[in-house]
Amino acid sequence: MIIDTEFNSAAQIPSGICLRAAVEAERRGFGCVWKGESNSRDPMVLLSAMAALTSEVKLGTAIYHVFGRSPVTMGIQAATFNEMSGGRLLLGLGVGNGTISGWHGEEFSRPVALAREYIEIVRAVYSGEKVPDITGDFYSTWGGFKLSFKPPEAPLEIWLAGLGPQMAKVAGKLCGGVMINMANGEMISEIVGNVRDGARAAGRDPAEIQVVSKIRVSLHEDISQARWALKKVLTFYALQQGYSQMLHRMGWGDVVDTIQAKYRTEGFAAARQSIPDEMIDGVPMYVGTDLSGLPAKLAEHAAAGVTRCNVAYVPADDSRQWEEIEHFLTLAKSVIAAGRFR
Repeated sequence: MIIDTEFNSAAQIPSGICLRAAVEAERRGFGCVWKGESNSRDPMVLLSAMAALTSEVKLGTAIYHVFGRSPVTMGIQAATFNEMSGGRLLLGLGVGNGTISGWHGEEFSRPVALAREYIEIVRAVYSGEKVPDITGDFYSTWGGFKLSFKPPEAPLEIWLAGLGPQMAKVAGKLCGGVMINMANGEMISEIVGNVRDGARAAGRDPAEIQVVSKIRVSLHEDISQARWALKKVLTFYALQQGYSQMLHRMGWGDVVDTIQAKYRTEGFAAARQSIPDEMIDGVPMYVGTDLSGLPAKLAEHAAAGVTRCNVAYVPADDSRQWEEIEHFLTLAKSVIAAGRFR
């Protein structure tokens, strides 16, 4: 299993700290630095700066939402980034949800068909060939777009965020990998099964499909403070369509219902306070004073079919963000060197 990392996963880390952290992550042996998108800092802007400061570490979007830019623009961005970085982009795409589509003035419907159309045009643009006229239900392009520069030799690696069975099958049919967020080992196994079914249906080797999971980590001498940081993240996901349903299926339905009720009547802070400590241990999160217990979480994911895991750090103390991240990276280097992540 390859171990990746992320520094802005539902945490607001200034760009300067993220750049320093990316350099240190490469030095300590991480496979990829990821950056997500919602209403936070732009992934491609931040990853481009990271690319200029590093030479080997992969750089990935986890994930870029399709509503934020046209597929033609995304194809241009991907080609430019891979030209600049030497082919280090892992392009994670996803359809998000109705809230995100609303931010961009778009309607959220038929996400599986939407994802298919978007990926088709992105790949066509990246190829450097003249793009044929395409008229889809969601995305269209005509006029014979063609890149004005030679596309990178590196192939475009598109990985699709997939939780539901149909989206997971699309990932297996069309993409190099699937990205899984907020799922425990049992749920990961189910999603991986759907991905492999999709690959077989498309005549592909299921073993060639990459599976990326995420484990959020927070470290502090006061474990309760580390838990509190992760409860903020968990509250956010419990309020989101799709993720809240998955948490229900993972056995946390009563807690999710309480979180949502508290949020409606008393606000986010009250909802966050309603999360029991044991829920942090039952979802893909890890708290501790060190990383000694993390390999057990990683082993669970590896057994479920994960080929690389994004171990995303969430600071417990916002006044010491860099100190915490640097400490995490130092500990992780030792664990990676010992082979305990693999």
